[in-house]
Amino acid sequence: MKKLLLLSFFLVPLFAFSQENEQMTLEQKEILKKKFDSIEASFNYKYGKITLQNGIAELNVPEGYKYLGPKQSAFVLSDLWGNPPSECLGLLFPKNMSPLSEDFTYAVEITYSDEGYISDEDAKDLDYDDLLDEMQQDTKVGNEERKKLGYESIFLIGWASEPYYDAETKKLHWAKELSFEGYDKNTLNYNIRVLGKEGYLNLNVIGDIDVLPTVKKDVDYILSSVSFTEGNTYADFNPEYDKVAAYGIGGLIAGKVLAKAGFFALILKFWKVIAIAVVGAFSIFKKKIFGSKEA
Repeated sequence: MKKLLLLSFFLVPLFAFSQENEQMTLEQKEILKKKFDSIEASFNYKYGKITLQNGIAELNVPEGYKYLGPKQSAFVLSDLWGNPPSECLGLLFPKNMSPLSEDFTYAVEITYSDEGYISDEDAKDLDYDDLLDEMQQDTKVGNEERKKLGYESIFLIGWASEPYYDAETKKLHWAKELSFEGYDKNTLNYNIRVLGKEGYLNLNVIGDIDVLPTVKKDVDYILSSVSFTEGNTYADFNPEYDKVAAYGIGGLIAGKVLAKAGFFALILKFWKVIAIAVVGAFSIFKKKIFGSKEA
């Protein structure tokens, strides 16, 4: 976690900030504060209807949220939070929050996967307790590989919210409670999937487990805010032309697609969880350097 925290500060190469040398001059603090203020001012948030993935889907920014576009979201995820580069359709933030907020709690990352049409035939027969046991075992096996590569272990504590699939709207959501080695607060990973004819939209809510009540309160608004456009919906699937994914609803929840890419894909998938969770520690640093807003 501490190594990831240092990644957040590479934006300020004016001085070599390290774990052993946290003392900064007033001039250095002022330079750093101006840098943060400049980054904050650069964010161009949007509201209303947003076109996603070249028009195959739309987002109506839900009440109480604001949207950051793909380019600036990539900057936040990779440059600011230290994640590996990845394709992102945007980020949703609570309206009163930004990536550098002292009281940052969570963000919603929006991506698209073109894995193909997900058959939902298995949805009605899934045993979520059995699925959880399987996922916990997979996580343990993944930790062995993570250790070899020098990464901390991840522990899947259980469902923070049991999977729910709406067969009518073709929308699926569930939440996992995760524990990261060396981090004293558990992490929430709330997953939302919207199925289309050639793939699915991912809306991943990531933050500390404390935000679960807020996310559960808002999940219906988030679910209803995104949809595929005409010609790209689940009902538009044509088996003669469209690709079919190699897994169903159970595989989508369990993340079985990652097995094809190997354990390193598992590491990259969860790196975002760690990086976003560490922003809480980042806010403590800001308060220590600049003081709280009430001071």
